[in-house]
Amino acid sequence: MKNKTDVLPQEGEAHPSKCPDNSAFKQQRLPAWKPQLDIVTVLSSFFLVGTFCLTMGVILILSANSVREIQIDYSDKCSDCSKLRENSSNWNKECHCSVNFTLKEDILGDVFMYYGLQNFYQNHRRYMISRSDAQLLGRNVNIQRSYCAPFTTYSNGTPMAPCGAIANSIFNDTIDLFYNRNSSVIQVPLLKTGNSWWTDKNVKFRNPESYNLSSAFAGTARPPYWQKPVYLLDEEDERNNGYINDDLIIWMRVSAFSTFRNLYRRVRRVRHFADGLPAGNYTFRISYNFPVAMFKGRKHVILSTVVWSGGSNPFLGIAYVVSGTAAILAGFVITAIHLKLRKKKTYFQRQ
Repeated sequence: MKNKTDVLPQEGEAHPSKCPDNSAFKQQRLPAWKPQLDIVTVLSSFFLVGTFCLTMGVILILSANSVREIQIDYSDKCSDCSKLRENSSNWNKECHCSVNFTLKEDILGDVFMYYGLQNFYQNHRRYMISRSDAQLLGRNVNIQRSYCAPFTTYSNGTPMAPCGAIANSIFNDTIDLFYNRNSSVIQVPLLKTGNSWWTDKNVKFRNPESYNLSSAFAGTARPPYWQKPVYLLDEEDERNNGYINDDLIIWMRVSAFSTFRNLYRRVRRVRHFADGLPAGNYTFRISYNFPVAMFKGRKHVILSTVVWSGGSNPFLGIAYVVSGTAAILAGFVITAIHLKLRKKKTYFQRQ
């Protein structure tokens, strides 16, 4: 066994150095490029960035203003159905209403139909986490361990599919569009599929594996506020059922604001609507199922086109304009400070 004196340095013995080696790398003597910013470079950068942002902002705002859009609020026009839906015991009673409007000019190109909600807070923390991503991937999981409560199982133990507050509150109004052409009424063909993101449809949502959907969801039940089970969401297209239903996928992507719109349908460009929506009289026929009076909300239907920069949203253009204006103003302020300091320096040099 060694004594303590065996590990201590002897008198006159040098301690090991902790300094890095005297090399170019460890002593940071490698050649490097360091920009020398003078006043011309700085001011040029501010003015060039400001000019670019202002130009882009004006272009984006003009592009957003070129979008053709019509918005119809049907909250009050369907007041009878709204009163019926205030009583939860009437959930199985159908209620329909109609809203007429006129297009004064043709809406050419691809036309998109959105539904809009106002004063609906999807950004509540407990609401946003009330889902089971594993269940939506088609996995057999214990949803009682998820954040879906209280929308997990019924009192008899039957699990809900899909579980959670987000799925339970899905927007379930049915909206059809009709074109009143002379004395005839033509239903505008609308596309239900192809409206969700590719990553959502093919990566984030999957149906349980089985030879048919009804057996895949055997032993589960629809959420309390739903009228149909998840495997019958689209009775016309079997490929648009279950967890890969476009309406469900779009609804599950929650909004950050209390007023928002979600894509509902796209106008199919055939026959009378090959070029878009012609001018004339139209009617929205709505099967009213989604109540909003209890939280003082509003409901809208929006018909809109899109441009290269997106839909009718000038936010990005305004952000560019504000940033460009701030950069140019900062450039003028720096210029004024520089001229003032240079004048003082010249004065003292003369003294």
